[in-house]
Amino acid sequence: MCAVASAQKHPYLFFTKSRIDVLKERIKTDTSFTNNWNDLLTTTNSLLTKGDAKDKMDYFAIAWLVTNDTKYANKIKDLLINLCSKPTWANEEMLQRDPQWLSDLETARDCFDVAIGYDAIYDQLSTAEKKTIVEGVVRMGIKTALGEWLLPNTRIHTLNSMGHNWWSACVGSAGIASLAVKEEWPEGKAMAEAVGNGLKEWYLFNGDVLQNKPKTMDKDGGMYESVNYAMFGLQQFLLFRLAFADALPSQKQPVINGLEKIGDWFCQVSYPRTGELYSLNFGDDEVQTAAESVMKLLYALGYQNPNELWYISQVQKKQHRDIWYTNTPMGAILQPGMKQTPTEPALPNAALFEDMDWASLRSSWHKNATMLGVKSGYTWNHSHADANSFILFHKGENIIKDAGNSWYASKDYSAYFFQSEAHNVVLFNGKAQPKEQEYNGSPIRGQLSDLMDGGNIKYVLANGVGPTAANFTRNFRHFIWLGKVIIIVDDVKAHETGSFSWLLHPGGESKKIGGDISIVKNKAAILVRPLFPETLVQTGFDHDFPDKMKLEEITSPKARDPQNPTEIHYSISYPQQVKQTKFITAIILKDSVNDKNLPVIERLQSLTMNGVRIKQDGKVTELYLNLLADGHIMHLNSINNFNGWETDAYLFAITYPEKQTPATPNEVTDYFMAYGSYIRKDNQTVFSSLSKLNMIAGSNGNEWNMVLTGQPYINASFSMPKKPAVFNLNHQPVTPVYNNNALQIHIEKQ
Repeated sequence: MCAVASAQKHPYLFFTKSRIDVLKERIKTDTSFTNNWNDLLTTTNSLLTKGDAKDKMDYFAIAWLVTNDTKYANKIKDLLINLCSKPTWANEEMLQRDPQWLSDLETARDCFDVAIGYDAIYDQLSTAEKKTIVEGVVRMGIKTALGEWLLPNTRIHTLNSMGHNWWSACVGSAGIASLAVKEEWPEGKAMAEAVGNGLKEWYLFNGDVLQNKPKTMDKDGGMYESVNYAMFGLQQFLLFRLAFADALPSQKQPVINGLEKIGDWFCQVSYPRTGELYSLNFGDDEVQTAAESVMKLLYALGYQNPNELWYISQVQKKQHRDIWYTNTPMGAILQPGMKQTPTEPALPNAALFEDMDWASLRSSWHKNATMLGVKSGYTWNHSHADANSFILFHKGENIIKDAGNSWYASKDYSAYFFQSEAHNVVLFNGKAQPKEQEYNGSPIRGQLSDLMDGGNIKYVLANGVGPTAANFTRNFRHFIWLGKVIIIVDDVKAHETGSFSWLLHPGGESKKIGGDISIVKNKAAILVRPLFPETLVQTGFDHDFPDKMKLEEITSPKARDPQNPTEIHYSISYPQQVKQTKFITAIILKDSVNDKNLPVIERLQSLTMNGVRIKQDGKVTELYLNLLADGHIMHLNSINNFNGWETDAYLFAITYPEKQTPATPNEVTDYFMAYGSYIRKDNQTVFSSLSKLNMIAGSNGNEWNMVLTGQPYINASFSMPKKPAVFNLNHQPVTPVYNNNALQIHIEKQ
């Protein structure tokens, strides 16, 4: 060992003098900090004599640095000497693998603990004690972990096989330990630099085709493996970035574009409510998981987005998982000033993450609003066989849930919780994605596309054909949100004739009431109403109506509830054996459990159309599904006529005042079109484009708002009753250009 002549003064990892000084001042002047500090110190004192103290090194470190009470430093010293005097840190289970794994997440935790403890009490250690600690962590932690995960001559892992949260934890923690001992271990700085370069490759890893490995990060800051594992993986990654900045402040780290987007992703998949913050819990996750640690690390690294402050303000002490609240060491030391916290995040009400194929749509950012989450994308590792599944939050509750969120050591994990049956998807002959995808992944990903938020109308398309291709040749799910009603259109086709059904996992007390499935939890209530191909039987005499939809209660394992190990979910099936069909389902969002002011929904049907007419709040919305436009014909067009409206659109809707029936273009307040090129009525062309596009257009007095998705190059026209004072296209104001009273629209995307 040799020491650097101008060694940096410890502690320089996380619990730096400047941060400790700020914390001390807050404890003196801020009552909430005082109370939280007392909680933290009580926990620390109890760990002096009982509990697993080894993994609480940060508690003793912060207690020592704030109080200068040597009992905490002595405890750290005992833990360090004991840990670093062991013959190995290897895990017996991992040693059974071929080749043997000498390092895992526990090794990562040991590296982190040694780094924190060693840095904190550096000046209290003798030369001999430092030698024991440094040699131990280098031998059993740093060299072992980096030798298996990073270094070219000995590495056994690759980003393609273990490129998720383990990689950032094992490599990042070994890098933090390297920084802690860099003065005593000459290779420490070089190892930390190698870790930084490796973590950049981890973050930017683009996946592979042969082994169905998805890319690590969505271009907009998300991670497909669930909020839980995104939180952990990114936390470990950012911990190293912050440790490097603390230990080597004058040295630049590898530039990684996109880090500023991470915080917004966690916001967009969160659900603010009275009580604990919820998040979309697709995959191996729990709904209460939150990512406060990631937000605080981003803020400490200089990515100081006010939306991160909003998120931190929503997290409560009892929140699930590794929450860095201010009564925990890392939460306290990295707590940002909260004076500039916004009431709501400056984010849109809908977001699509195209690389990972998640979407969130919400009525507003107010607490206890309504939020719909949709997933397609990949099946790999912690990401389940849930292509085209969805989750619904309403009035503060997870009212339609993902039932697959089990601990993966559960005996039912592989057989049920991971599989399609535990999710809100469509089945053919009882199957969706092959069960082998748990281990092999899906060679073709599902996709979400064409997200549009027009305010009064929202839309997103889920394409689950790829993951379900063994059973389906078409598996499209359209979500159209119309005020208090969410319409789900499932367009499905199989390789052969058989039975189609769809699954519903209620998040509250549920029962059949007439033709509806009622779900109630606390103040939240919804009705789920099958509309096509048929409705449910209104009475209990199913035998008398053999052509109606069949409702079956299925008893299945319940996740994370040993006192109540089973629960029921529903299968809604079409009794006829067919090769292709269309399901249309309405989810009615009730304002209260006893809400009587419900939308009136009427079925519309012809040989070439299925549709609904919805009357709510003095307005009427007509939504039509064009059966000529479902891809069963190739070169012929799909022109259809819906109550006088001519269009080739796959889905088409208009909204107009209830007293104006039938509506003319002058009376329509909102248009919706999916995969259409024109709309005409009474010899008037309302919309026209050469290619089929997706469009929402709505009027608010003298203002029109239009959202268009589809082709990258668009020339189109749109006619309105009168020229508006303001016209917004894709949420950006534009100066209208008119030709014969029709607005000319031009979009070009590179």
